[in-house]
Amino acid sequence: MKSWISLLAGASLAVLGAASAAQAQDKLFVYVSPDPIGVNAFLKMGQTGTEAAAAKYGAEAKTFESANAAARKENVEAAINEGASVVVVAGFEFNDVIAELAPTVPDTQFLIVDQCIDNRPDNVHCAVFREYEATYLIGVVAAMLTETNKVGVVSALDIPFLHRYTDGYAMGAKAQKEGVEVDIRWVGGENPFADPVRAKEQALAIRSAGSDVIFTATSGGDFGVFEAAKEADFKAFAVDVNLCPEAPEHMVSGTLKRVDNAILAAIEAIDAGGKQTFSTLGLKEGGMSIIGLAEDGLADSQCLITGMPDVLARVREVAAQIEDGSLVIADPMTAN
Repeated sequence: MKSWISLLAGASLAVLGAASAAQAQDKLFVYVSPDPIGVNAFLKMGQTGTEAAAAKYGAEAKTFESANAAARKENVEAAINEGASVVVVAGFEFNDVIAELAPTVPDTQFLIVDQCIDNRPDNVHCAVFREYEATYLIGVVAAMLTETNKVGVVSALDIPFLHRYTDGYAMGAKAQKEGVEVDIRWVGGENPFADPVRAKEQALAIRSAGSDVIFTATSGGDFGVFEAAKEADFKAFAVDVNLCPEAPEHMVSGTLKRVDNAILAAIEAIDAGGKQTFSTLGLKEGGMSIIGLAEDGLADSQCLITGMPDVLARVREVAAQIEDGSLVIADPMTAN
């Protein structure tokens, strides 16, 4: 009798264990990128954040990389067909896709990072950033460093969202130094977010027009701007992660965008049963920053700002004003 009881107990535990394993495997988090991830730091963080959330909730994580507009929709449809619990997408490129597909599968949760859509169904969630707070600070630094009184910025595409980078930078520069000129250029073309050749050409054109400090916000094209900085000898800034090691003799600082943390926090809200969750992250929330605001990791960053105590003091002063609300930066996206 005891042996039968032991066998039954063991069998029950095995069934329970199998059920728990099956339940965990039933959870699938899929990250769909708008373009091939490659060296794009922003897209890499999207993948990292999705994988971290999957690990926390015992889910499987998959990444589908898109090569073009048709592939974006196909990848979202594939994620749905595979039974994804959460589909994470990054960028404005998915707005129409999510608006079309999300209402047809109310049990699948969709998280749009960096963008949002109007008239969202309950299963569409958004995590966005106040990028212009960090780019404003980059503009302050650029104005302090220019010797020609001209600074420039290269961005990928002339759309309202990217004015959060270009116009935020321009506002900071002009607030810091009266009369400073800001040269704004766009990569454009068929692949504006992953075209280092065109990005380099625009940076060299800005340099030829007199700017000696240039900010790059072109995603995969940033590496072309780094090459231009080395060839034409100008100071540069980048976005999303620390890219100073790519050109340590020219890179001053850069914005920091914690996409991974934003995804994790958003999925936590979704898991708690939230509907149409929405978060906006800036300096105060730790979603945006620039290299130099915090001491952690600064000494090893290889950024030139580490040796600029006056610049560090000023940028930290302005950041504190933004965080406490005494300095309010208007969202350039609402004006474009």
